[in-house]
Amino acid sequence: MAMPADPENDAVPLRVAMVNALAQSDVPVDPAWRAAVEAVPRHRFLPGFYLPTGERDTQGLTAWEPVTAELDYGRWLAAVYSDTTLITQFDGVEPDWQAPVGHRGGAPTSSSTLPSLVVRMWSDADVAEGHTVLEIGTGTGYSTALACERLESGDVTSVEVDPRRLEAAANALYGCGYTPTLAVADGLYGYWPEARFDRVVAACSFRTVPPALLAQTRPGGKILLTLSGWLYGYARVLLTVTGDGTAEGALLPGTVSFMAARTHVAPAFGNPAHWAAGLPEQPRTAGHGPERLTAATEEAFHLRFLAQCTVPNAQMLTVGEIVYLVDVVSGSAATLTPLDGEWRVREGGPVRLWERVERVLDAFDAAGRPGPETFTLRVHDEGQRLWHSDVPGLLLPTANPH
Repeated sequence: MAMPADPENDAVPLRVAMVNALAQSDVPVDPAWRAAVEAVPRHRFLPGFYLPTGERDTQGLTAWEPVTAELDYGRWLAAVYSDTTLITQFDGVEPDWQAPVGHRGGAPTSSSTLPSLVVRMWSDADVAEGHTVLEIGTGTGYSTALACERLESGDVTSVEVDPRRLEAAANALYGCGYTPTLAVADGLYGYWPEARFDRVVAACSFRTVPPALLAQTRPGGKILLTLSGWLYGYARVLLTVTGDGTAEGALLPGTVSFMAARTHVAPAFGNPAHWAAGLPEQPRTAGHGPERLTAATEEAFHLRFLAQCTVPNAQMLTVGEIVYLVDVVSGSAATLTPLDGEWRVREGGPVRLWERVERVLDAFDAAGRPGPETFTLRVHDEGQRLWHSDVPGLLLPTANPH
């Protein structure tokens, strides 16, 4: 006779194994955060999630299957205690985990971030006992629980834009004995009722640093967030806030990406062929090809962010062999087409999109291809700009928030 499932006990050795793996990883983790990981039952926050089947349908869409304790207990518990990000929601629709169904395609809109990244974020933000913390993006509530375990629940505020997602997270948190301040709110505006905070940590990405977060952080406090944009370039930055509404900090190394805040998601731009139809007939030879931005390398990851800063409203799409850049704000567009080992560029509109990208790539190469940690983000009344001492004149304006 099979023994009944007992996740409370079965999870204990799996949590210990996960903590041991964290201790042996390349990213140093504060022992206090490892202790929090060992104490928090992640399975309480993940009644279900989706895993890819490895197949695609006739339209090329990824097929996802639900995983719950009822469907496959062993697979569910093993995945919960793996160092993996688990997708819990698509297209803003909260699943019914009592009667889950498969999913095809769609955009992930909520997940449980891999535990090593969660503790890395809390560590990078220099969160310590006695700090008051604002977390943006409660998600499943697991990272909130880690913060409550390390600090005290009364020092933790977490906001989530999705009310059903927050309700599920709240039930899990309260069920584990954690009582942080929770609110349905758009993280773009922080959470004034509990301000000011010593630390602000965002589990979603923004196109630009939201001014409200600076105003809600104590002088000397720190904000850790991920900047992103419509080219899907990402950079993490740790800002230190001054008392006059300004902040400054270096970009952090690595290739971390987060889902965009829902108000900062890229807009639809229609049919790319319509944009290409209005471009000049005569192309020019490109100085750089799009693979500088699209290659699966750390440098391309970094370059995509730099390029995005100089053309903040551009989006990139590849159809067949043609790469399209479309800017719905200015009405500008460009195409890159391969021909005889070169890329041919046609561009039109008030902003020469690829020409701007090429200038950034030229400056980057001339400076010796500096890594993200050599760039500083400065936020003040006149805007938000990247600065680099070895790249004269390369002051990149970040995107407007809307």
